[in-house]
Amino acid sequence: MHFIKKRTLVLLTIGFAFNAFGQSKIKGKIVDKDHGAVLTNTLITNLATKSIMISNLDGIFEITEAGTYSFKKEGYLEKVLELKEDSHYIIQLNINPSELNEVIVNSNHIPKKLKKATTSINIISLKAIELGNDINIAPILNRTPGIFMQSGALNTNRITIRGIGSRNIFGTAKIRAYFKDIPLTNGSGETAIEDFELNTMSRLEIIKGATSTMYGAGLGGTIHIIPQNAFLAQSSIDSRISVGSFGLSKGTININHGTKKHSLRTVYSHTHSDGYRENNTYDRQTFTISSNHYLNENNELSFLASYVDLKAFIPSSINEETYLNHPKSAAFTWQRSQGFEDSKRGIFGLSWNHQYNSRTKQVTSIFTSFLDAYEPRPFNILKENTLAIGVRSRILGSSKLFDRIFNWTFGGELFRDTYKSETFENLYQDFPNGTGSVEGNQLSNFKEKRNYYNAFFETTYQVSEKTILSIGLNLNRTSYGLNDRFPVSENNPDQSGHFKFKHIVSPKLGISYQLSQTVNLYSNMSHGFSPITLNETLLPDGQINTNLKPETGWNFEMGTRGTFIDDRLQFNLAMYRLAIKNLLVSRRTAQDQFIGINAGSTQHNGLELSLNYQWLKKETVSINSFVNYTYNNFKFKEFIDGDHNFSGNDLTGVPSDVFNTGVQIESSFGIYGNINFQYVGDIPITDSNSLYSDSYSLTNFKMGYKTSLNKKLNLNIFLGINNIFDKAHASQILINASGFNGNAPRYYYPGNPVNYYTGMHINYMF
Repeated sequence: MHFIKKRTLVLLTIGFAFNAFGQSKIKGKIVDKDHGAVLTNTLITNLATKSIMISNLDGIFEITEAGTYSFKKEGYLEKVLELKEDSHYIIQLNINPSELNEVIVNSNHIPKKLKKATTSINIISLKAIELGNDINIAPILNRTPGIFMQSGALNTNRITIRGIGSRNIFGTAKIRAYFKDIPLTNGSGETAIEDFELNTMSRLEIIKGATSTMYGAGLGGTIHIIPQNAFLAQSSIDSRISVGSFGLSKGTININHGTKKHSLRTVYSHTHSDGYRENNTYDRQTFTISSNHYLNENNELSFLASYVDLKAFIPSSINEETYLNHPKSAAFTWQRSQGFEDSKRGIFGLSWNHQYNSRTKQVTSIFTSFLDAYEPRPFNILKENTLAIGVRSRILGSSKLFDRIFNWTFGGELFRDTYKSETFENLYQDFPNGTGSVEGNQLSNFKEKRNYYNAFFETTYQVSEKTILSIGLNLNRTSYGLNDRFPVSENNPDQSGHFKFKHIVSPKLGISYQLSQTVNLYSNMSHGFSPITLNETLLPDGQINTNLKPETGWNFEMGTRGTFIDDRLQFNLAMYRLAIKNLLVSRRTAQDQFIGINAGSTQHNGLELSLNYQWLKKETVSINSFVNYTYNNFKFKEFIDGDHNFSGNDLTGVPSDVFNTGVQIESSFGIYGNINFQYVGDIPITDSNSLYSDSYSLTNFKMGYKTSLNKKLNLNIFLGINNIFDKAHASQILINASGFNGNAPRYYYPGNPVNYYTGMHINYMF
């Protein structure tokens, strides 16, 4: 239903009411519950009198009559509230998963409906997050076209977007991530999101390709995690308990308190798992607090803090023979040394949103984060500590140019982190079996200072009623400083030094065209880059390789999104080509030593399709289904590494294609359920393409029952089964692994066999 056509008549009605009765006694503002974007043209209906009005361009409304009102906006769930006289309200609306193309995205930059975006953006809603268990984020990301997360263990993961990041040996790199406005990517371009509690996330917005000038123009794209804000004008306590296979147990307490203008949410969780494999025990505690404060009509403050305490043992990868015959086994040396990761990390941020006038506002965030980790490995013991600080600020404006809407934003981000690392001998072999790791003499002692700044500008201009033009620009400067604090000797040269990249300018040009009332076309051309880690710049003689160049690339994309069949079918289709030069290759020179070299270029051609169809929507039952497909044709365009020429080969570490489908059922009498199927194509394991992993398919199922025990107490019980048909598969691949001391290369991380989980969720409203 399209409400905008009624706007002129409604505004006249409102104007008459204001003149007749004077100043309104009830005022309010309508916003997106998750990220606070104002929701314009929201239909407001008095349920008693049936009178109708619409919020203005700032999401503000004024009415004179107390009563019960409904608030309805395309893309959002309808909300009914009782409004009282002489009050001011902030009305929070939740997104409707069945109308994602109408949802507002990029709220703190240039807010716009998803269907009018000029770039490829996927929204993972809270409903999609809750399809499975709340333990592992990998299945959630892997249902999204173009993104793939390999998960060897709960603390061992690698994320790729459109093939970017696939060559990183350990962890995720070349992809940026933010928790609200706080960077989760460190100064070397490495990212970890798997440690954060899923129950603190309201939704994820994934911007794919080198199109996000606002977030640093990373080659792969940006994962924007939007935390759950507290509900205003209500208080509740929420408890979740679940248990499952391999000694899984998890408990979560979620407390919400909100007044009319202030809200506070705190979440505590404790997760334990013995793990499917040997040396696979996992323990994690998290604590997250967020608050929002609407000080007045022009000023808002928000605070976010998250703390994670993790200890997880590491089974590591295994060779092919062990993978096929003894998949539960840990790698021998990791089992003998009882290798593990013990880390504590935290992030803190404060954001201020100031509205100068109806057309201009400023959003400023200051943040800090820390990491304190201890990791015994078979080859050494690593101690590391990171402390980061930074600020982001941008000004957003809206005006008219030639009687057309002209939106713009400009700003910058300053970031600095200090990274300290020490390695020590691991003497586990000198002690009886079962002792585990024993710290010996110090082997290295480094202190790094890593700095970058981004300056960005972006504008959208409504060229015509149906055409929107977007232009963006990002300027980046990154620098590293290394202080080698270990005593210099013949075998330990001084590796101190400084490394500065040249300024990198990344432009973007995009266009969106409204083909019909329900279908939009878009296209964009953009530039991006990935920074080099300091470790990759170090040569075996301890000197910094100043000849290395960062990977850069151009992304060319076209796509369409919209709805068909009376808005019951939502679709998104994107086709792209990403051309990367100065391909950075990590060449292994020892068991724990790598050097970086620029070895050529890659070409990424891909197709991404997403379909969501609402088969049935009745008061008693609703049935929805989805189909997502990713086709990856990624090649080494030119790749010469020493005497080896891999030009023309498939890019290592990325599946040929990924297919997901599923059906979800909900009923008014409480029963709900879903079943999901995923197919993952074969993955090149070696640059020579002499070895591929096998393709595999997984089927997951979840069902539950929701009921209200009384007006204030709600109960939800559930049961889920993962990998129903017990398919053996490699859930993560270690590309180009080398065998040491005559041992076979360890390429494989076995995935979990069939496993279950069950639990309950209790919510009490005060």
